[in-house]
Amino acid sequence: MSSSVHIAETRNLQALQALENAIKRDLDLLNYPARDWVLSRESSKGQKILDVIIIGGGQGGLASAFGLMREKVKNILVIDENPEGREGPWLNFARMHTLRTPKHLTGPDLGLPNLTPRAWYEALFGKDEWDKMGLIPKEHWAEYLRWYRQLLGIPVRNLTRAGAIEWNETEKCFSIPLTDLVLNTTEVALARKVVLATGIDGSGRWDVPAMITDKITRKHYAHTRDEIDFEQLKGKVIAVLGAGASAFDNASVALETGAKQVHLFYRRGDLPNINAYRWAEFVGFLKHHSDLPDKMKWRFIRQILKMGQLPPTDTFARATRNPNFLLHGNNKWNDIEQENGHVKILSNTGEFNVDYIIVGTGCVTDLSLRPELENVVDKIALWKDRFTPPENERNDDMLRHPYLGSHCEFTEKNPGEAPYLASIFNFTFGGLVSIGFGGASISGMKYSIQKLVNGITKQLYLEDAEAFYQSLEEFDLREF
Repeated sequence: MSSSVHIAETRNLQALQALENAIKRDLDLLNYPARDWVLSRESSKGQKILDVIIIGGGQGGLASAFGLMREKVKNILVIDENPEGREGPWLNFARMHTLRTPKHLTGPDLGLPNLTPRAWYEALFGKDEWDKMGLIPKEHWAEYLRWYRQLLGIPVRNLTRAGAIEWNETEKCFSIPLTDLVLNTTEVALARKVVLATGIDGSGRWDVPAMITDKITRKHYAHTRDEIDFEQLKGKVIAVLGAGASAFDNASVALETGAKQVHLFYRRGDLPNINAYRWAEFVGFLKHHSDLPDKMKWRFIRQILKMGQLPPTDTFARATRNPNFLLHGNNKWNDIEQENGHVKILSNTGEFNVDYIIVGTGCVTDLSLRPELENVVDKIALWKDRFTPPENERNDDMLRHPYLGSHCEFTEKNPGEAPYLASIFNFTFGGLVSIGFGGASISGMKYSIQKLVNGITKQLYLEDAEAFYQSLEEFDLREF
């Protein structure tokens, strides 16, 4: 259904309540072992030490928290700098109509059928509406995640930003400055484990080529990730750089809001029309990419990136059906000039005069750009520290990806120098080479969340093995 008003009028709240009751019963039926087990800790000054802090309250952060809670790791906190309900891209800079992932996806449910997006949608709108729907509208996905958080009681602190993580050797835990963005006050949290669930750009930042930042003023360009006042672009000529889905989405919004013309530029001779992500949606790749030897991990991910990520069919159609949308393939920008309030693009196919540029060139991977890693980044192993690809398979961005362990944990650049890095888990798109479609990807969540949770519970148990053994020796509950 396309009308959000009509959907709001037809939602079945009684069916949703019945579904919520069924989920609570499911959790009760599966509640074994029920005993809390993680040993509580305090600092030498009496401050509570969290077992896990999760930075990022979007889909990855919420599902990670639920996974830990199911394993009775309850002393956790999720933080997010956005207001409640606006975590992640869905209601911020995502300008598509629907998710790209097939609607039958699972993952956040962690194996509970009643917690799947389908069960939620059918409860609210009915099975017929589910059957008619092609892909899940992004607004519904955001609503599902908010419902998920509230129903499961996930502890999230919104409007809170994490500062630079630091290892506290005295307390054997991490210190993380947390700034309240409303009160502008900062406190230091202590945590044994840290999960970075900071999204697609969580291992770097959104990228704008230096040619643009060096040559034109900020008011003449924006990244697809930025807040863009499309009303101010009415009647103007827009250039979009890049041919990914978000580039087409932004071109469409600009035209639908009244832009005079949109030119979309890309270097490839032809747009990708084969979706490697659809190939990857099978158990072998999603579950076991991290089990491959490094050479094969590298080859698979490089091939997927080489094939490119095409704009989905409906995204492509949305843009191209507008007569004022113009595609320019096999186009390389050589220079940019700003003059008289306009921008001149000098390319290998000619000159183009535009009023504004929207940059859709994605992210650059570079851990040194992440403020939360400022104190530890020089000790983290990257792929370039562990693997040398054949020259014909070289990819500089892939070489900058963190070289993660099998549970998404950082590894040391120099063994023995910073063993505490294994207690920081990178559940972002930066895990692509090491883990595959894990962090920041819905399609891989079904398997990657379990890897992450297993890694954390393993560490929590092994670190306190002596104390657990002592409790076994002292155990004297007589049964007869």
